[in-house]
Amino acid sequence: MLSYKYLIVGGGMCADAAVRGIRQVDPLGAIGLVGAEAYPPYDRPPLSNGLWNPPGLPRERIWRKTEALEADLRLGRSVVKLDLRYKEAVDSQGQRYEFEKLLLATGGTPRRLDLTGDSAGIIYYRTLDDYDRLRRLAEQGRRFAVIGGGFIGSELAVALAGHKKEVVMIFPEAAIGARLLPGPLAQRLNDGFRQHGVELWTGDTPAEVRAAGQRWAVRTRQGRETLVDGVVAGVGLLPNADLAAAAGLTARNGIDVDDLLRTSHPDVYAAGDVASFYSPVLSKRLRVEHEDNANMMGMQAGRNMAGEEEPYTHLPYFYSELFDVSYEAVGDLDALHGQLETVEDWTQPYEKGVVYFVRQGRVRGVLLWNVPDQVMAARRLMTQPEPILPKDLPGRLPAK
Repeated sequence: MLSYKYLIVGGGMCADAAVRGIRQVDPLGAIGLVGAEAYPPYDRPPLSNGLWNPPGLPRERIWRKTEALEADLRLGRSVVKLDLRYKEAVDSQGQRYEFEKLLLATGGTPRRLDLTGDSAGIIYYRTLDDYDRLRRLAEQGRRFAVIGGGFIGSELAVALAGHKKEVVMIFPEAAIGARLLPGPLAQRLNDGFRQHGVELWTGDTPAEVRAAGQRWAVRTRQGRETLVDGVVAGVGLLPNADLAAAAGLTARNGIDVDDLLRTSHPDVYAAGDVASFYSPVLSKRLRVEHEDNANMMGMQAGRNMAGEEEPYTHLPYFYSELFDVSYEAVGDLDALHGQLETVEDWTQPYEKGVVYFVRQGRVRGVLLWNVPDQVMAARRLMTQPEPILPKDLPGRLPAK
């Protein structure tokens, strides 16, 4: 039996941030970290941009050097059982652990497609191993299918097109990013991708992937078909909350936590992609699958495990670079369901400007389109106590 003051289940960015948070408060307490991947924690965003972008981020730059913080890393294994009564855990290799405080930073698993054929040909993109597999295929192959028109799908299409590959994107919406972006702006993205040679099969989903010699045949539900050298999918995540639920913790859309990031057990915390937390700014629960939240939430969970009692009030943001577009977004963006009013303030229409997402006199989200260095100002606007009329929003966040 291994014994730790702090046991962290998960080996990603959030887990690393939690180790750093613990060390800010407790420099000496024993920390154990159990991670499913064979690698120590690394930065995940470069897998779909930085490692691809010429001249390419050096691979050694992605490592977070968690081991330098005197954490005991137990890698290539998963915790399969928790006994919260006795504060014990068992991993997939039969190793037992006891702990005083526990953090569940178990992340998520990529959603799978409902297909016939050979699903072994699909890379459900998430890990460094997935990057290595796709990169090897890209060094040899010419044509690729990217399934999904959201965050990961769009970045992978850019990465492959940037390496002079033929790319066909297949997704059910009318445009890239349609779940978040106003319709005309999403169509602007479509136009930009097509100008860079990406073929778009919109309003469609794959029905079958089958081996065709050394290549793969992809057939859609509308009957379109193509031969490709690789198929990569980015169609969302399912939170890895089964372990928590089996241990009796409250887990609905992820693992529920309070403002101190504690679960329904006072000595068990959760953070990152898997954690459902209440946002006082947006007045609702969120589960956020982006880098900023993983880092900030993990750090705060670590500090609170070590004795601090600081509420998590951070409003996460996310960002992307798509050919000639660079954007940052903070808060609640939902252009698909019509629950938020949008106010668009363009310096150059659909090229540079700010989109505000408004509900009942409150700014609930901000999209900064080719407008850098305004995330903090956007957060201040969203947290101001006074209501604001949509007509008064243009110019509030100038496009520098």
